[in-house]
Amino acid sequence: MGELANWTEYSRFLLSLLAVLDPFMAIPIFLSICASRSDADRRRFAKVTSLTVFGVLIGAALTGEAVLRAMGTSLASFRIGGGLVLLLMAFAMLQAKPGDVRQTAEEADALDGTETLGVVPLAVPLLAGPGAISTVMIAVQQGGLFHDALVIAIIGTVCIVVWLMLRMAAPVGRLMGTAGLNVANRLLGLLLAAIAVESMAIGIKELFPVLAGG
Repeated sequence: MGELANWTEYSRFLLSLLAVLDPFMAIPIFLSICASRSDADRRRFAKVTSLTVFGVLIGAALTGEAVLRAMGTSLASFRIGGGLVLLLMAFAMLQAKPGDVRQTAEEADALDGTETLGVVPLAVPLLAGPGAISTVMIAVQQGGLFHDALVIAIIGTVCIVVWLMLRMAAPVGRLMGTAGLNVANRLLGLLLAAIAVESMAIGIKELFPVLAGG
């Protein structure tokens, strides 16, 4: 993903972050967690999950540049690494599975009905995992205050979408069914694969300008 230099790039960031978070993947897991819970508990879990995702991604946006500088990692290298993570996630989504990058078997076993369900592993790492964090860290680089404000606004917008999807998980799940949710996951996976390839291509060109004719 290139630098967010115009409105097209901001809309691309919005779509890529929505695809990475993939609330459709979270719906069946959320419903299984809340199967025996009251509607009040479901509302609370949806709120805690979305707020946690927002907090994690805002933290990544605010500290991303300092982290890259501390590690001595160039933005181009991070684009390639982040793109690879997104590509692995996309392959899993095309199979309608969370994938080990998003959630390991041990983290899935942690869904045991405890009070931390809205945080671990549903919010982190299922939703706000390595792919979402790297996407935000790349997007926020080399921008001014207006740029950073728009990135934060987009993060907030996507988190509102996640909250709405979780809040309406039961009717959405009934309406779409397993087949419908899987189709949505695969479509988002295809979009994410394209974004991942573009991110890696931009990173490679930045590392090797000769490939871009520079």
